[in-house]
Amino acid sequence: MSNFLSPGWLFAELIVLALAVAYVAWSLVGKQRFAVRYSNVELLDKVAPKRAGWRRHVVSGLFLVALALMVVALARPQTDVTVPTEKATLMLAIDTSLSMEATDVDPNRLKAAQAAAVSFIDNLPDKFNVGLVEFSGSAQVLVPPTTDHSRVQRSIGKLKLDEGTAIGDAVDVSLKSINDFTADAETSGDAAPAAVIVLSDGETTVGRPTLEAIPVAKEAGVPVWTISFGTPEGVITIPGEFGGEQSIPVPVAPEPLKALAEGTGGKAFTAESAGQLNKVYEELGSAIGQDTELAEIGWRWTLGGFALLLVAGGLSTWWFRRMI
Repeated sequence: MSNFLSPGWLFAELIVLALAVAYVAWSLVGKQRFAVRYSNVELLDKVAPKRAGWRRHVVSGLFLVALALMVVALARPQTDVTVPTEKATLMLAIDTSLSMEATDVDPNRLKAAQAAAVSFIDNLPDKFNVGLVEFSGSAQVLVPPTTDHSRVQRSIGKLKLDEGTAIGDAVDVSLKSINDFTADAETSGDAAPAAVIVLSDGETTVGRPTLEAIPVAKEAGVPVWTISFGTPEGVITIPGEFGGEQSIPVPVAPEPLKALAEGTGGKAFTAESAGQLNKVYEELGSAIGQDTELAEIGWRWTLGGFALLLVAGGLSTWWFRRMI
């Protein structure tokens, strides 16, 4: 996004345009007058100045462009710039369904996810408020947003597996927790950007459908970042119906998570190993740890204008002093 704090100055560009037109007209008229004085072409070639006219035009053009840049600077242009943010509110929602026991990720999906989440929180700024949601057959807030990061990490270490995958419900309770926290923060003047991070290996099997969470998140203005964790070869072992064990394929299902992220203004990631998951969290930390704000950039235009003036002045002195 770009705008101008003093857009009225932009009308002064018409003056610059008029000067450019006047210069071109003056150059053409002067050339014609000189040619009329000497109808003999051979004589004209002998008496005409040998100076390179294009050099004079280059210098004049640089001065005019410099003037145009200065006018833009007076209009005080603004644009969005990325700045580090010290505060944010994050809800981390972790899938604890039985499929997270698959060992396609060493030692298994859940344990790798727990270790990566703890490391991720270690690297967050101290003033970030972090909350935790676990979801399987239902979703519940284990820790509301807090700057007590060690409390969140301890709760991550206690996550237990259960049946079902309720991604839609997880987003819903995460948004409600953020809303409750934000209401209190706004009252105290301590509001900050918010986001939900959902880590899962599958798609919703119970509760609110995943995509129904999109309009709710959009209305709240909270992006949902998703991490699809696991491989297509995931398998879990469960007790067999007649004794023994039975292997159940649990391939990762990234598409619903991708749709959720894209629909809410977040970003979807995939990870098939603990190392990849750590890299995803690094990228998330960099993205969430930044904000955009409008900043004046008139100094850039001023600097460009002065640079062109220096170049034009230098060329003028160099070319015309040597040729006169």
